[in-house]
Amino acid sequence: MSRAQLTRTGILRMALGGGAADPLLPAEGGGGRGAPFLLRALRIAVVVCLYWFTSIAMVFLNKYLLDSPSLRLDAPLFVTFFQCALTAALCLGLSLGAACGPPCPGLPALRLDPKVSRSVLPLSAVFIGMVTSNNLCLKHVGVAFYNVGRSLTTVFNVLLSYLLLKQTTSLYALLACGVIIGGFWLGVDQEGAEGTLSWPGIFFGILASLCVSLNAIYTKKVLPVVDGSIWRLTFYNNVNACVLFFPLMMLLGEFRTLYHFDKLGSPSFWGMMTLGGVFGFAIGYVTGLQIKFTSPLTHNVSGTAKACAQTVLAVIYFEETKSLLWWTSNLMVLGGSFAYTWVKGLEMRKVQEDPNVKSSERNETGV
Repeated sequence: MSRAQLTRTGILRMALGGGAADPLLPAEGGGGRGAPFLLRALRIAVVVCLYWFTSIAMVFLNKYLLDSPSLRLDAPLFVTFFQCALTAALCLGLSLGAACGPPCPGLPALRLDPKVSRSVLPLSAVFIGMVTSNNLCLKHVGVAFYNVGRSLTTVFNVLLSYLLLKQTTSLYALLACGVIIGGFWLGVDQEGAEGTLSWPGIFFGILASLCVSLNAIYTKKVLPVVDGSIWRLTFYNNVNACVLFFPLMMLLGEFRTLYHFDKLGSPSFWGMMTLGGVFGFAIGYVTGLQIKFTSPLTHNVSGTAKACAQTVLAVIYFEETKSLLWWTSNLMVLGGSFAYTWVKGLEMRKVQEDPNVKSSERNETGV
């Protein structure tokens, strides 16, 4: 399941909070500052490689589960449901394991509280929209175009922050958003010119971008209910999602599809499903590791570079031929995303270094 994953929402939550550190992630700068330089460099290299491997492998694996000609399983909600259930089980299992061993403050005891579950429910509804639309986008578009198809997250973040939080954005950041929008539309145009355009994929890509931004806002509101714990939030979110997925799967006839699925008893199929769930669970952890050992800004730059590598690998793996303008659209999206991240990083650093910055100016750097 493609989590929409903390790769972007962690940065969005930090931005929506006016530049404060994301409470869901390890504290920045906690990556062993006192260690020798070579050891720190090796740690950073290992963590970045682990993040890249986990994220890219997860996308390719989910593409196989959602749209493989050899698998022929048309049940995207079931794939997402299974991986949400596995994530909840892993959270509970790790919590029980920590309870049996030495105390671990990062792994609080988990128990299902109906009152907390109801409080998290609005976020869970947005979460379902996020993970489902991400998977449906990946089902209908190629891996190479997947990054462009979901590229409007930053734009929606700016728009919703202004409409809901009344936070303004600097001119340079808006120009970066303009570059992203231009790259998106050029990519759509080139997909159409090559005969590979999927309008359902474009729709779900835009919806995924919107849901990622909404997820960031609702996460900020719901965090106090779970005492700011990433484990509790992940557990309740995925438990609620499992319950909400059942009527949706019944409505769309996916249980009937599973009944007639010829590989339902195949160990290799369930192995791939389980592996996809493990990768979906692991991406949140390695994202936190990368931010811990680098910084939120470096993490987002790494994510942009990872998206570029993922696109190149997809073109090579699927033996696709793309036009110069198609590559230009990707470069515009990646360049605009990098520029936006860089501009916001500079603005937040300016706010942190200047204690006399006016409240209005702080709001301008809060997106």
